[in-house]
Amino acid sequence: MPADPNQSRPSMHTLIISIAFSVTVSIFLKLARRYRIQVEQAIAVNYVTASVLCLWLFHPPLAAVRSITTPAWVILGLLGVLLPAVFLVMAAAVRQTGIVLSDTAQRLSLVLPILAAFLVFHEALSGRKALGIALALCALGCLIAKPRSSALATAGTPGSPLAFATPRAAARPARFAWITLLGVWVGYGAIDILFKQMARLGAGFTSSLLLSFVLATLLIFLWLTAFRRTAWNGRSLASGLLLGALNFGNIYFYIRAHQTFPDNPTLVFAAMNIGVISIGTLVGAGAFRERITWIQAAGIALALAAIVSLFPR
Repeated sequence: MPADPNQSRPSMHTLIISIAFSVTVSIFLKLARRYRIQVEQAIAVNYVTASVLCLWLFHPPLAAVRSITTPAWVILGLLGVLLPAVFLVMAAAVRQTGIVLSDTAQRLSLVLPILAAFLVFHEALSGRKALGIALALCALGCLIAKPRSSALATAGTPGSPLAFATPRAAARPARFAWITLLGVWVGYGAIDILFKQMARLGAGFTSSLLLSFVLATLLIFLWLTAFRRTAWNGRSLASGLLLGALNFGNIYFYIRAHQTFPDNPTLVFAAMNIGVISIGTLVGAGAFRERITWIQAAGIALALAAIVSLFPR
């Protein structure tokens, strides 16, 4: 009996779960300031929690660490440095330029992994994929388009994620602010590419993921204690347990999505990025009474069309 072609069709569930976790992380960051949570402390504990969950749930073979190849060490080393470093660069960008430009730089980093999909991972480009990429970029442009007046108001709202900047900072970027925006753009794009590389390690990716979390933990605690001389807050530390669980789920299922679609990284890169923005926009409208403009509504429609175009037949 011939095999049912539907049985070999890859499932989107890992990608959908990762998007759901990522949106929940965004909601956490949005509510953090409202509940007087020091985000940098929560993020530090988040990496501790992610390390423990990786060790507890997957029992990564630590003996296999000795057999990790040089390229894999480079990947996990870069991730261990970039995970906390990009957070610090993002915070600096928000202080220098405001939330709107910083968030735009983060979202536009999608261009880098899409280029890597074809130049580094040798994904075959078809007319259908070219259409999907074009739709994804158009959707991205629509979704990040915000009226200037509402953007400045968001920058000063205590409940907004990464609300470290004042409206004045958002209105008048610092002289060298472009450097921080470039760091955000390159940093987030590089992390996406490195996660794809980690997915190619196969079953051994859990050991590398654990080592990346541990290195990120050491670096951010070193920064908070030695350079910031942080006064620790119990509520912020406890909230890091929740953030770590959510972020761990986001990263784990994102890597699994790349393993589910090994020959279609563009789908994962684009669906993850525009999916988070689209669902986040809807959640913002439903839960936080944020207004959806007609341009953003068009962006959500374009995002759905892009994912349909990119999904393999």
